[in-house]
Amino acid sequence: MAKLWDARFSKAENGRVNDFNSSISFDSRLFREDIAGSIAHATMLGRCGIIEVAEAEKIVDGLGGILRDLESGALTIDPEAEDIHMFVEEVLTKRIGDTGKRLHTARSRNDQVALDIRLYLRREIGEIRALLKELLKTLTDIAEQNADAVMPGYTHLQRAQPVTFGHYMLAYAQMFLRDTERLGQIYDRTNISPLGSGALASTTYPIDRALVAELLAMDGVTENSMDGVSDRDFLAELIFALSLVMTHLSRFSEEIILWCSSEFSFIELDDAFSTGSSIMPQKKNPDIAELVRGKTGRVYGDLTTILTALKGIPLAYNKDMQEDKEAVFDAIDTAKLCIELFTAMIGSMTVKTARLREAASGGFINATDCADYLVKKGLPFRDAYRVSGRLVAYCIENKTDFESLPLDVYRNFSPLFDEGIYDAVNLDNCVNRRTVYGGPSHDSVMRQIALVRSKIG
Repeated sequence: MAKLWDARFSKAENGRVNDFNSSISFDSRLFREDIAGSIAHATMLGRCGIIEVAEAEKIVDGLGGILRDLESGALTIDPEAEDIHMFVEEVLTKRIGDTGKRLHTARSRNDQVALDIRLYLRREIGEIRALLKELLKTLTDIAEQNADAVMPGYTHLQRAQPVTFGHYMLAYAQMFLRDTERLGQIYDRTNISPLGSGALASTTYPIDRALVAELLAMDGVTENSMDGVSDRDFLAELIFALSLVMTHLSRFSEEIILWCSSEFSFIELDDAFSTGSSIMPQKKNPDIAELVRGKTGRVYGDLTTILTALKGIPLAYNKDMQEDKEAVFDAIDTAKLCIELFTAMIGSMTVKTARLREAASGGFINATDCADYLVKKGLPFRDAYRVSGRLVAYCIENKTDFESLPLDVYRNFSPLFDEGIYDAVNLDNCVNRRTVYGGPSHDSVMRQIALVRSKIG
């Protein structure tokens, strides 16, 4: 297939160079956005009198036919084409004749591809946010069902203080809520039209950039033509945001992997989201969670790819920027699949509330509450802390716990103890007296659930 720019050269392009230079194998997924942008551009050319209105209408009709045929399968994308932009233009010209050659008036592939990728990412951001909202709905449902399921909270992976499974779920809900909000902010910076920037120095034609942006439901136009064609900040931001999504999914996956082990046995994954062993018939492996954890590194790699591609290129457009697409496409595809499967996995898991309570009863996670009880009796906290620590040592040596310890033993450690200590170290009370905003009490958990639900609609 002849290249648009062949007239400048006296020698045919090397076949291997053609393969190396071509982007059709991956940018073909931009065909909808490329056609939408071209329709808006042609409409603007007609309204501004740059081409005849009838020519603009003929181009728009031709592009609409190409879109319908691509979506129905009546037309297939030529793998020999240089890129999706030239493929669409060449098909258009074959179908409507020389009028098709007028489409590229006052436009460069540089601002064309910059527009296409913005339109594509705009759509994908919306889909990713919708997936995250489904995950948040699932998390709030689990949290509501387990608002009173007492379990140990951990620091350093050691039992620390009592919380509830509902409170635990809402910690992850806050992470994914931030992810959703962050993606919304990136959407706003993405939804700006660069078309009209030309190759780098705009054009001498009297175009109306704002009209194109309006036709494409974009929020405005880029302010500088050189930046308009070379900016990929929005793309890097998106991959960074997806890297954070994957970080949060990976942390959660690690918890799932631990919790479904026999050593914890806090949850059981549904058979539909587990696999077995080729040699050990008793095994039930959390492969989905492990794969999500593993694929996180893949998205990190995509972020490194785009940052490295951008770091050393001068203004304005450089071919290095072709490397942006495969990286962002992979990050999007990976993150979307992981969010979808992770949501289904946790939505079908069984929470073993009895086992959670059993784990909470060990490890002296109410030791801080014991110390706080003495503080409320007038003992300085550091002294109360030492008394509580000595009680822990006594209980370990005598294989007992705070709730089972006789009052006279308590009083051997401090005369300030009375019957009220049993109420103070009761695990349910330890949780529900933590009424501080953001805490694990029942009322706080329900408030947090309502807040998350109000934000996701």
